[in-house]
Amino acid sequence: MLNISIMNMNTNKIYGLYGDDDVLLNAVKSFMNEGVKINEVYTPFPVHGLDKALGLRKTRISDLAFVYGAYGLILMIIITWYMMIYDWPQDIGGKPSFTWGENATAFAVPMFEFTVFCAAHFMSITYLIRCGLYPGAKAKNPDPRTTDDKFLIEIESDQVDKVKDLFVETGAEEVSVRRFIKA
Repeated sequence: MLNISIMNMNTNKIYGLYGDDDVLLNAVKSFMNEGVKINEVYTPFPVHGLDKALGLRKTRISDLAFVYGAYGLILMIIITWYMMIYDWPQDIGGKPSFTWGENATAFAVPMFEFTVFCAAHFMSITYLIRCGLYPGAKAKNPDPRTTDDKFLIEIESDQVDKVKDLFVETGAEEVSVRRFIKA
């Protein structure tokens, strides 16, 4: 008979609250130099250089923008062909609609507009889903002051005293520890 035991793992999340974005950026660099892994940084506005200091990769939203724009362009080509050439061809100004290619310049503006429309809207939806900002999403922010004027660094570590000392050395206004039990 196989005996399986489940161990509970205790996890400490240490939070350091900062009042200035420059102090926060220097603190992030100090933590990275010490080899302490930062889980998350919460800021009320984008901090220039924070992504590089954290070692984050380039976002792929621009690649998705191209895909969404190409989708919009192809869809509009199909729509204009179907409506203006196949389904209801019209003789406008004495110029009959024989093929889509002969009339492509007339469709340039709607194709461009629909390409931009699809890219912008699908990128916005992707961003909201990826960031968890869609309606009904549970808030992940551990301190509501970070939506106003404070900056927060979250670190998950077993070395609580070392991390607390690093927070104090780097100029944190507040340091708090929360213990989580993972089953």
